[in-house]
Amino acid sequence: MTDDELVALEHENWIGYLTGVVRCACGVRVLRDRGVVTILTGLPMDWFNQVLIEREAATPGAVLAGVAEARERGDPFVVRLREGIDDRFIPTLTQAGLVRPEQRPMPGMVAFPIDRDGMAAHAAPELEIRRVTDAAGVDAHREVATAGFGWDRALALGTACPGLLDRPECVVYVGYTEGEPVVSGLGWRTGRTVGVYSIATIESARRRGYAAAMTARVVADGADAGCDAAALQASEMGRPIYERLGFRTVVEYAAYIDHGSEA
Repeated sequence: MTDDELVALEHENWIGYLTGVVRCACGVRVLRDRGVVTILTGLPMDWFNQVLIEREAATPGAVLAGVAEARERGDPFVVRLREGIDDRFIPTLTQAGLVRPEQRPMPGMVAFPIDRDGMAAHAAPELEIRRVTDAAGVDAHREVATAGFGWDRALALGTACPGLLDRPECVVYVGYTEGEPVVSGLGWRTGRTVGVYSIATIESARRRGYAAAMTARVVADGADAGCDAAALQASEMGRPIYERLGFRTVVEYAAYIDHGSEA
């Protein structure tokens, strides 16, 4: 598979995840217009309020329409462009008053083909990873994600809900040690790709390999379901972990924000 094809799989999966989990939030709007998708939730984080190029046929007018919609809503939002792919929209965003903050681009990473044996090597024997099947499990996932990411609790409430358990493309996880929830995870499947999301470890359980073990479990379950590629978007802290698991960067996302706001 070519890098261009892997980029397309990663991007499709990320949009699938974003437009899927935000359905847990009240008042969410997902707008698709001329190849652009605008996701607005009212949640206090721009990760869940984004304008993204979804198809090659996207137009500058559609990008500006997404920006206008986000400004009207007043949500903290970001436009993310794939470097080298969506660059034609940089002048459009600049003219609209958006700026690129001083920060590294966010890597979109893919593991292909999935190395089942390599994933199995990252298991943590003392960690019991359970697939969530009920509201109590969803609550545990929310608590770990909130503590692990340092989130406002509204973010977990708005992106993890019992309704996700009815979606065949979504699997929610919690990892336990001595009966206590310590790490969260979520898998989102689109076609041949399993996306890895919501990997968060509570502070007291860090540096024990639990994030790697959870990631490996999400990917392994995706492979069991027929996926042969895994995708994720990494923080700088998480990137080395994912590289050890066989992920590599196939695309980088540059952020553009309204002048004076924070990305």
